[in-house]
Amino acid sequence: MEKKELRGSQSSATCHSEAQNDWHSPLSLEGEGGLGGRESLILFDFDGTLTTRDTLIAFIRYVHGTRRTVTGFLRYLPQLMLMKLHLYPNWKAKQKIFTHFFAGMSLDDFNDFCRRFAADNRQLLRPQGLAVLRHAIDAGAQVMVVSASIDNWVAPFFSHEENGHRLSIVGTRIAVVDGKVTGRFLTANCYGPEKVRRVQALLSRARDHYHITAYGDSRGDKEMLQYADERHYKPFR
Repeated sequence: MEKKELRGSQSSATCHSEAQNDWHSPLSLEGEGGLGGRESLILFDFDGTLTTRDTLIAFIRYVHGTRRTVTGFLRYLPQLMLMKLHLYPNWKAKQKIFTHFFAGMSLDDFNDFCRRFAADNRQLLRPQGLAVLRHAIDAGAQVMVVSASIDNWVAPFFSHEENGHRLSIVGTRIAVVDGKVTGRFLTANCYGPEKVRRVQALLSRARDHYHITAYGDSRGDKEMLQYADERHYKPFR
């Protein structure tokens, strides 16, 4: 739902060119020293970059089925149309959808759905993107998957990739009260500038200590791509 493609900007053209030249550039990383003596930090968007499609709709459909998913989205069609026209905040539309489908569900049940969704939908991951992520971890880089999606269902996709705490999942977090999902977000929607703010909050050293490489595919990744030293737009297609 968050995806809006970068069009006509210099950042978009530059990223696309870099991606075409060498989609597997992180494979040349040399441990914690990274490039130019700096520590390597690799940032991946999730939906559309590491996956073939948006996982919010896919997750809702997995949990509730096609008919209820379609009915629920039709209920909020006016807000979704206004969002597309930039007349309604995307975080608010997303939260309304999330509340409609998941408010009141126990956190245990929600997390169980998240784990099963990831296990049953490994085909959503792009093989080239996953290979780059794995090699970056093996090469000693710090890796973050930075996503507007709810981190509860993003994290299980990478449960086998953790290596010495080098992989972090940075997503939109949900509020829970008395063990039940409220439907509201605990953090700001991890989209656009919020992606950079969340990454910065996790850095243990000053920005210039890191050589940052970022991978993204949409308007929601623009600021993260601009923040990086090396950027790749739609690299794994």
